[in-house]
Amino acid sequence: MDSSQLPDKSGMKELHYGMVLAAGRGERMRPISGTIPKPLIEIGGRSMLDRMLDRLERLDSVVVNAWHLPEKIAAAVSARQKPDVILLREEVLLDTGGGVANALPHLGSDVFAVANGDVLLHEPRKPALSALAEAWDDSAMDALLLLVARESAGGFRGAGDFFIDTAGRLERRGDATSAPYVYASLQLVHPRLLADAPESAFSFNLLWDRALAQGRLFGVVHDGGWYTVDTPANIEAAEAWLTENP
Repeated sequence: MDSSQLPDKSGMKELHYGMVLAAGRGERMRPISGTIPKPLIEIGGRSMLDRMLDRLERLDSVVVNAWHLPEKIAAAVSARQKPDVILLREEVLLDTGGGVANALPHLGSDVFAVANGDVLLHEPRKPALSALAEAWDDSAMDALLLLVARESAGGFRGAGDFFIDTAGRLERRGDATSAPYVYASLQLVHPRLLADAPESAFSFNLLWDRALAQGRLFGVVHDGGWYTVDTPANIEAAEAWLTENP
């Protein structure tokens, strides 16, 4: 479902809470990530974490998790005036799904946003969070993912993640050689998707598969740009991209 062809609704879903995932080691970003958490690496003069938190400023509060170099993440978020940030220091690395499950007490009882803290978004027309909020359908969805076309996914070198039908319902690439869309690191999630979630570390892919099995995983195609900054070698390219897509 293209974000320019959203369902006709009286208004967008009201969002109050969100989370930015910022706990990982950033192994592929070594040696830089040995002393700087990957989300705090600056691209174009500002950290990727700050740029993502800018996009969540309208929310009442945002959880940021930390494990690798947590004191540096803590200093970075304490310097912000908004959004109101709740820092959760993980005693053990919980992976993406485990990190969100651990933060559930701070994320309310309704739909919330989850974002990666180590990517760049370009939003020339509509904020990506607004596009997701307008497309949310509580009766049909447990998770709604922002997607970007594989051919225009900056810094991405994979085969793609998902197929999407005309209703916005997703299907994994599976055994196909490639898939046309890539997860663009921002999603809306209902807490019911995490019911009976493991208490240990686990990937959010487990939850997506749970939603897929019930036909409740949907997507919105981002009408702007996206760039993944995953290795030191593509920092310069990401800065050039950011100059072209401010």
